[in-house]
Amino acid sequence: SGQYRLPRGTVRLLAPVGDPEKVICVGLNYRDHCLEQGVKIPKEPIIFSKFPSAIIGPFDDIVHPEESSEVDWEAELAAVIGKKGRHIEESSALDHVVGFTVANDVSARDWQMRRNGRQWLLGKTFDTFCPLGPALVTKEAVADVHNLRIRCSVNGQVMQDSSTSQLIFRLPKLIAWVSRFVTLVPGDILLTGTPPGVGVFRKPPVFLQRGDEVQCEIEELGTICNKVV
Repeated sequence: SGQYRLPRGTVRLLAPVGDPEKVICVGLNYRDHCLEQGVKIPKEPIIFSKFPSAIIGPFDDIVHPEESSEVDWEAELAAVIGKKGRHIEESSALDHVVGFTVANDVSARDWQMRRNGRQWLLGKTFDTFCPLGPALVTKEAVADVHNLRIRCSVNGQVMQDSSTSQLIFRLPKLIAWVSRFVTLVPGDILLTGTPPGVGVFRKPPVFLQRGDEVQCEIEELGTICNKVV
């Protein structure tokens, strides 16, 4: 009816899912990202996590922590679980997904790679280190989630430009794998990995500074844009 429409400029979009039980992430899951590091393609998914407290909206600010000098970007496809399951079969795994959104797996590389015993958690889960949005796009609205262009730019300069066709472990495999260990419940978010072009592997390395603007975009899903403060 148009009766309940609001001008976009008068509202602030929040994250599509703001308080999931779990934020599950996958490392080294793009072939071209493995090649840029010169590492072997994993034989099994590499799983880590972020705390839900890291989640912010699609246009909220990323807070650059005082504790890090190596804050980096990672554009990622995120899947949102819509149906509870454990020991899920690959053949029915997508039945457990309600939709997709864009994520930025912001990472403090000094804490991820050298501090905290090289455990990834602290470097990945500072507050504001998981921008999500701009919307939850239902899976029926996406033609082929494994063939979407994914890009990231910093201050207008394209840093990442790849396709979800480069995923090593696709969503059915990831969902089946993770559900061997934990029960997936509605609202759980699965970040599926990032393509090449992150700052830490550039020569010389490039890291985010206060005042930078980071834009992550996935075809058919939309764009998020976050300022570093």
